[in-house]
Amino acid sequence: MAVVPMKKMTLCALKKNRKGILEFLQRQGVVEINSGTEEDDIFHKMDVASRRSVFLRNSSTAGQALAVLDQYAPEKKGMLDSFAGRASLSLQEYETLTTRHREILKTANRLLNLSKGIGESKALLPKLEREMDELVPWQGFDLPLDFKGTKKTRAFIGSLPHPYTSQELSKALSERTDAPMEFSIVSSSKEQTCIFLVCGREDAAEVKSALQSLNFQRSPLSSSIPARRQEELTEELQKVKKQIINLENEIRSLAGAREDLKFLADYYDMRAEKYEVLSGLSQSKSVFLLTGYIPQDKTEVLEEALAGRYDAFVEFSSPESGDEVPVLLHNNAFAEPAEGIVESYSLPAKGELDPTAIMAPFYYLLFGLMLSDAAYGLIMVFGCLYIMKKYKNLEPGMKKNMKLFLYCGISTTFWGFMFGSFFGDAVNIIATTFFNRPDIRLAPLWFEPISYPMRMLVFSFAFGIVHLFTGLGVKLYSSIKSGHLADGIYDAVFWYLLVGGAVVYMLTLSMFTEMLGLGFTLPPAAGAISGAAALIGLVGIIFTSGRESKNWGKRLLKGLYGAYGVTSYLSDILSYSRLLALGLATSVISTVFNQLGSMLGNSIPGIILFILVFLIGHTLNLAINALGAYVHTNRLQFVEFFGKFYEGGGKKFNPFAVHTKYFKVKEDI
Repeated sequence: MAVVPMKKMTLCALKKNRKGILEFLQRQGVVEINSGTEEDDIFHKMDVASRRSVFLRNSSTAGQALAVLDQYAPEKKGMLDSFAGRASLSLQEYETLTTRHREILKTANRLLNLSKGIGESKALLPKLEREMDELVPWQGFDLPLDFKGTKKTRAFIGSLPHPYTSQELSKALSERTDAPMEFSIVSSSKEQTCIFLVCGREDAAEVKSALQSLNFQRSPLSSSIPARRQEELTEELQKVKKQIINLENEIRSLAGAREDLKFLADYYDMRAEKYEVLSGLSQSKSVFLLTGYIPQDKTEVLEEALAGRYDAFVEFSSPESGDEVPVLLHNNAFAEPAEGIVESYSLPAKGELDPTAIMAPFYYLLFGLMLSDAAYGLIMVFGCLYIMKKYKNLEPGMKKNMKLFLYCGISTTFWGFMFGSFFGDAVNIIATTFFNRPDIRLAPLWFEPISYPMRMLVFSFAFGIVHLFTGLGVKLYSSIKSGHLADGIYDAVFWYLLVGGAVVYMLTLSMFTEMLGLGFTLPPAAGAISGAAALIGLVGIIFTSGRESKNWGKRLLKGLYGAYGVTSYLSDILSYSRLLALGLATSVISTVFNQLGSMLGNSIPGIILFILVFLIGHTLNLAINALGAYVHTNRLQFVEFFGKFYEGGGKKFNPFAVHTKYFKVKEDI
């Protein structure tokens, strides 16, 4: 339960060593670099925008080349390979590959050119096929379609948008012109009539006007005879298709460059990030300055490495009171998986306690209570263990998530056995339906919430009170640790007295205990003591909630408003009824699926139906209710628990590191 102490780092080194130092710091990934000091007569900053844009463009080229390979030569991956994480590269392997980056870039450009060629060829195919379709009605025509006539005649070759016979066409033309002409119908269909018409050149305009009135359309121009042009187009079409196949085969032949292309994308991303840092460094003609933050436990080793390798001057100092120090959390193996939950809410502000270690056990228990099925818990446990064992190279964030759900699965298994739920009532349904043994069932180690919902509700409220009071305890501890004992008494102890006293007092009322189904009622003496404690707490809250005001009238009004906050505690406690609601939802839905699956009884169709309904139903139930448990557990932590003591607002530690997609390069000092 700690925020890692940070040190301010100042580095000064010769400019000739700048590249080596920056790449070394990037591989180490332990320093968050600041933008540096303002420019003056000595120090200035470099404009590296154009070079950085080149690196980003090259990285994009590598990514596009990988997309081309994925399209024509997809990489074979298993269903769970997304958990595999980035491959590791030794420093020697990295440096060897960097010497080939231009060669790999040529391969990437070649892949893009091949893909472009395929695209252009595929775009040509519809054009050729369309022209071939247009020539089909003209197959029997033995003149070029662009034939316009002789010195004394004018030819019209085209189509009319309706079917015509020779007599119908002759009549239609004679109604529109008296010019002498000869025509023949090349082909006719429901959609069009293809014609060849010849007239005298002096009558061409009149004939043209007549044809236009019939919506005449010229044929697709071609200097070849249609049958011959059709053969040419067929040959060209086959040639283009063959070209596409050759280009695709060449792309597939370059599939062996996939890993090189992945490296290239990462390499240029790293260089772009390095140049982004470089643009913020303060530099003179001979030296450069670098400032930032580093975890305290990394300072000594890093200083020795920089001084020994690059003869650099490195100085570490404690942050000043006004500095915005980045936050890095460090917890034990049990609490560490819950760091991501805290981070998704907000990191601790300066001087604030890291709540991870206190929150983690409650998180696991609350998740398990909401899902509360032993079989579902075991699926989560073995699933997470399998992934962590199979994929040793899990990313840190994914590894934390796997551990988080592993612990949540253990908690779910525990509460499942406590409440007697294993795929709901599957044990009893299977024994009764298929083995005629209704006496076999998984007995709960404690009780069945579906049979005793009021008992589960009371337990949920009790758990919630413990959770909330723990939050108040953290508030008290933080106040004492920071030297503000009085604030701890005002903001925590008085609320303990008011809320705790009110709860104990209600337990002395038989009407209240009977309503909740409790088997006991506290004696009147306990009620008198708890009532007095609650009164002391109420008075204390009224007189201290507005203590920042010097005016007693305002202070009293703020105090009364602060005392009204007891209603929020009631609301918070009632919020824990979701433990009952989600737990019952999991159990009831499981039971419904089990009952549906057993409808056909002990028969071959019945067994098949049960297996299908069991697999599909419980898969959906696990997915939906695990998601619900995750969401509502987060809500109880963020709203009810953190609301009692935690502010947040810290800035995450973001070191200059190898932020890549495919490979990670880590250099041990």
